[in-house]
Amino acid sequence: MPWHLSTAALEALGWVGSAILVVSLLQTQLLRLRVINLVGCLVLIAYNGLAHVWPMVGLNVVLAVINVVQLSRSVRERHDAQRYEVLRVAPDDAYLRHVLTTRAADIARFNPGFDPGAAFGAGDEAYLVLLGDETVGVVLVEDRGDGQARIRLDYVTPRFRDRTPGEFVLGPDGPFRGRGWTRVTTPPGMRGAYYDRLGFRREGDHHVLDLAPEGDTLDR
Repeated sequence: MPWHLSTAALEALGWVGSAILVVSLLQTQLLRLRVINLVGCLVLIAYNGLAHVWPMVGLNVVLAVINVVQLSRSVRERHDAQRYEVLRVAPDDAYLRHVLTTRAADIARFNPGFDPGAAFGAGDEAYLVLLGDETVGVVLVEDRGDGQARIRLDYVTPRFRDRTPGEFVLGPDGPFRGRGWTRVTTPPGMRGAYYDRLGFRREGDHHVLDLAPEGDTLDR
């Protein structure tokens, strides 16, 4: 009896759908929120359809369509450099320090070796990635001399953790590639599955990016 459920089973279906919607609202990542909310809407469409509660079917259909539209937009804009602004700031910039301080606990979860109080060198770089007036990412690069650099921090705020804003700094069109470095590494164990598609290669417990010397016009 595929379309005929007992009262208890039908009621359980409704509770499951409602629980999924509640779980979706607890998410901090927008993409995950939309996906879970969409699943909840589909479950509640089935529940209300079987219960013949048509106004609620209509409501959840509308919500499901909204989720699909927003998910499609998020996926399209995920790697759209036109949507984001990369702002190079001084390593001792007051706002940068504010972000590092207020996000210190969250940063430590994903970058346990990062010391927000460590001194910056004269050639170090700091970048903020912005979406409108909201800061979505921070990238710090340490100049180690002789054309060598190391990424000290590649941090994304929780709301945008299903995206990779660091790619707009570290990618082929990012500003950091014009600084004259020939070799860039990540700290041992740094998380960053997206480095491979930016040209980095895995070497032991870290990633490495080899760049053409400054002034070399060969395509990379």
